[in-house]
Amino acid sequence: MSSALYDILGLGNAIVDVIAQADDDFLVREKLAKGSMALIDQPRADYLFETMGLVTTISGGSAANTIVGAASLGSRTAFIGKVKSDELGKAFAHDIRAIGVHFGTAPATDGPATARCLVLVTPDGERTMNTFLGACQGLAAADVDADVVRSSKIIYLEGYLWDPPGAKEAFIKAADIAHAADRKVVLTLSDSFCVDRYRAEFLNLIQNGTVDILFANQHELKALYETADLDTALAALRQENILGVVTCSEQGSLVVDRHQTLAFPAHPIDRLVDTTGAGDLFAAGFLAGLARSADHAICARLGALAAAEVIQHVGARPQHSLIDLAKQNGLI
Repeated sequence: MSSALYDILGLGNAIVDVIAQADDDFLVREKLAKGSMALIDQPRADYLFETMGLVTTISGGSAANTIVGAASLGSRTAFIGKVKSDELGKAFAHDIRAIGVHFGTAPATDGPATARCLVLVTPDGERTMNTFLGACQGLAAADVDADVVRSSKIIYLEGYLWDPPGAKEAFIKAADIAHAADRKVVLTLSDSFCVDRYRAEFLNLIQNGTVDILFANQHELKALYETADLDTALAALRQENILGVVTCSEQGSLVVDRHQTLAFPAHPIDRLVDTTGAGDLFAAGFLAGLARSADHAICARLGALAAAEVIQHVGARPQHSLIDLAKQNGLI
């Protein structure tokens, strides 16, 4: 493998998160399935924005959050995602570049507005997301910079990206370039409802060698293998020729290959505030460790540490230096 300019390159939906506190009655009244992610159109996005009360606006997007988290851990990172040249698009670009992430995707000059995800956080910390993809859907194979892909050790692909048709081509193009350069390709399943929509296609990506490493939470993994039993899903995952990383909330994580399943604990927290981004930041820590050639135990502990930081405040990006926290915990 040739030397790499970047440790981790993410491909995903470039989204600005609009976050508000809400009670369960609000979710019921607006017919929102608690804990889910729903795709919505512009009128629905405008309506929810007007009804959801006081909001906090933070640049987001699942893979972008992961890349920012990895950058906070000292990884050299890059991101490919589509925004429009509007105010939210400029804010997204500013935020991701400010932490040192290379972001060179040209913004759209016409068409839908920059994507936004309306996140409703209930008192138990559960988040319910309604996403207007907007300009994200314009991401195409032409936006994939082959030199950046070849120059990245790990290419991290967001399952949500499988929704926009043109982005599928970008996804496959990036994976093909990566493998030709002897790089690793990672897929995160993103959401159980996403898995329900594309189960056969995701399984094909896993089984045809497009994906080397799979990230999923326990619900997504059970959805992938159409079982209510985690052990059954893990047994199916062990038959795949990949490395599987499965998060189980406060129960910690599992690292799975053909030979064994290793369990690692969650990192202790003082107070759960908002689970938004927990999986994204776990992936950030795990991949940052992997890019440093750390063993899976250190990778899982870094993931747990990063996830613990993000769930103790509102928003899906770290508020404290993760590399400082990692050093304090003897992980770097």
